[in-house]
Amino acid sequence: MTRTLLVYGDSNTHGTPPMPHLDFQGRHAPGDRWPDVMAAGLPGWAVIAEGLPGRTTVHDDPLEGAHMNGLSVLPALLHSHKPLDLVIVKLGTNDLKARYNLPAQDVAFGAGKLVECIRWHQPQAGILLVAPPPIRETGCLAEMFGGGAAKSARFGALYAAEAARQGAAFLNAGSLIAVDPLDGIHYDTTAHHMLGEAVADFVRALWP
Repeated sequence: MTRTLLVYGDSNTHGTPPMPHLDFQGRHAPGDRWPDVMAAGLPGWAVIAEGLPGRTTVHDDPLEGAHMNGLSVLPALLHSHKPLDLVIVKLGTNDLKARYNLPAQDVAFGAGKLVECIRWHQPQAGILLVAPPPIRETGCLAEMFGGGAAKSARFGALYAAEAARQGAAFLNAGSLIAVDPLDGIHYDTTAHHMLGEAVADFVRALWP
């Protein structure tokens, strides 16, 4: 019997490569995006990748629009893809944008609100909370994410505590991969493959 896994994320789940300039519109090829790599290592699972560039945990974007709010969109996706056996949440990087001016703890709390939403709408689903890797303030996105690097360095510990509080499984992507130095936010193909393979191993271990 096929089980269903929803990956809920941002541009790195979508497959946006490191950006040389702000108008860049590229995307890694199918098979090179980490959810695709993960899916290849999970026979018996149907993997649905819901990655939106710019998506936050719980915040409307004052420049790009309210649809960037991960919490407001999530219930519809949970029901359109139900029944779900597992939901992987990997969000929080965009919450580091200077326009939000959030402490790192609040970003982790925002991720926790997504876990609560999943529990309410799909109580049978397992939940894996993934802490994004630390960012770097470099390249064309440096000003947009100004002040975010130091905050993101705390994501591993803060997300682990939030996952424990919420009773969700936890994985720290920062212990597996690093962002590309071109823009300090996105991952190259090698990192995508490393992350996808590692998450597949983790899922097989916890949900055999």
